[in-house]
Amino acid sequence: MKNKNIIIQNWGIIDYQEALSKQYVLKNEIIAIKSSNNTQKKNVITPNYLIFCEHPPTYTIGRSGNKEDFLANEKTLIEEGVQLYEVRRGGAITFHGLGQLVVYFIWDLENFYTDLHLFLRQIETTIIETLKEFNINSERYEGYTGVWIDIVTTNARKICAMGLHCTKWVTSHGIALNVNTDLSFFDKIVPCGIKDKFVTSIYQETRETIAFETIITIFLKKLQINFHIVNYEK
Repeated sequence: MKNKNIIIQNWGIIDYQEALSKQYVLKNEIIAIKSSNNTQKKNVITPNYLIFCEHPPTYTIGRSGNKEDFLANEKTLIEEGVQLYEVRRGGAITFHGLGQLVVYFIWDLENFYTDLHLFLRQIETTIIETLKEFNINSERYEGYTGVWIDIVTTNARKICAMGLHCTKWVTSHGIALNVNTDLSFFDKIVPCGIKDKFVTSIYQETRETIAFETIITIFLKKLQINFHIVNYEK
């Protein structure tokens, strides 16, 4: 039985490592249910979780990244309270910090469709449609993940990074949308391993400070349409 209901959790400002551990508790819960269904021929539905949160200043390096893309003095940043983690998601190095809306998808794709590529593209579509509501014209950039602005110019810039991990069709990790983010942190890395592109934010593009709650409300409406979500639960 497919379950197209989504359980929403808002973790607020949370340490990256703590959020990672909580993600994997939820992911392992879903995998255990799937395993039990298969071995005992049950028909118990699996839940899908959508997590909203914000992290203190943190750099993460995905499976395709390397520390050569880290330009700052690592020891100095650690002394200043900035954290650095190597993680299992796809993608290279990126930054998480205050003013950035992070969304984690802990979904059983067998509730929707077993096509990870389509899943990624639909998330990008949802972000593009959300940004349109704030008069920001964004799009996909062939050869790159995430959502971009002005891709045909020399000022192409990423506004939303994306990196997911999938085990037995259960996803984890997700997206990082720059809302009111301090973009100077990106000067200390080669964002996503791309040397000749820039990073931007909603504030940088509009010069307006928009509340997370406003963005989340629009995002959820677009997501519901694109994934045919039946209901949101909190």
